[in-house]
Amino acid sequence: PDELIELIHDPLYVNAVRAAPDPARARMAALFGLGTADNPIFQRMHEAAALITGGTIEAARAVWEGPARHAVSIAGGLHHAMPGMASGFCIYNDPAIAIAWLLAAGATRIAYVDVDVHHGDGVQTAFYDDPQVLTISLHQTGRTLFPGTGFPDEVGAPGAAGSAVNVALPAFTGDAGWLRAFSGVVPVLLRSFRPQVLVTQHGCDTHALDPLADLELSVDGQRASYEALHALSHELCDGRWLACGGGGYALDAVVPRAWTQLLAVAAHHSLEPGTALPPQWRAEAPQRVRAVTGQKSVGDTTGMPRTLGDGVSVRYRPWDAGEGDPDDPLDRAVAATRREVLPLHGLDPTVDR
Repeated sequence: PDELIELIHDPLYVNAVRAAPDPARARMAALFGLGTADNPIFQRMHEAAALITGGTIEAARAVWEGPARHAVSIAGGLHHAMPGMASGFCIYNDPAIAIAWLLAAGATRIAYVDVDVHHGDGVQTAFYDDPQVLTISLHQTGRTLFPGTGFPDEVGAPGAAGSAVNVALPAFTGDAGWLRAFSGVVPVLLRSFRPQVLVTQHGCDTHALDPLADLELSVDGQRASYEALHALSHELCDGRWLACGGGGYALDAVVPRAWTQLLAVAAHHSLEPGTALPPQWRAEAPQRVRAVTGQKSVGDTTGMPRTLGDGVSVRYRPWDAGEGDPDDPLDRAVAATRREVLPLHGLDPTVDR
């Protein structure tokens, strides 16, 4: 219903989305970021976006009211949409709406962790002045990637300082660096904040094969982040974990493998990375991508993977006491975030807790 979407979005914007497919309204739609290459207009656009949002709200309801402890909204995670503007393939910001629904339902401390390759700018904007919501985004630096935001000094508005956390990773960061960055920021802040619910966004466009960005993670590294967030949900908020999908543009070779792993972790049935993929699926997936996009798939150009994982080691050096190596761009990025944010939580950025 509109009243739930309007927990985050301006009613004028919702009306514009509903009216956008009418050619007579095209000029009005453009004022709201609709009709662009990133956000093209299509028939029943409002209904489709509202359905995705409803799914994420129902997942939030299941986690908050029970009996579920974990819920996954794979179609969700559309984190770029702003209160009055479409952006970055996103019409309605379903994770932000779900967080607003949880607040209205009585939650007072919600943590949002975004591991998409792009900054979770829309969710951050929605709660930038709300100390009840901690938003953490690990992403390729905005100096080299859309949306151009998400720097360490974006820490929240006055009255909510420390509620926004951004780790701007250098391009070409791989598994070891990404997991080191995660270890230096996410656990310490979540343990300090003590959320009642953990909401996460799992864009898998951090993968080395993704055509739209420049991080170099494997499915195995992505799986390690799912396991870490799952464990933190049990440690800190009685297992209340709402996970969403997000970006991911290697539609055959990466996305299905990554999100199968996410679903398996959430279902407490983790799958071995060496699990063989069905031959029929390996043959048909590139064909289906071509049929939908009209373009060659990643699987066509690189060869389809044979196993659920990429067969690489995900060993990394956890962030220990101190600020790391000042000559390492990855360590400088993590240290910058810790210096900006940890003191706002009463924590020493030179000591891991």
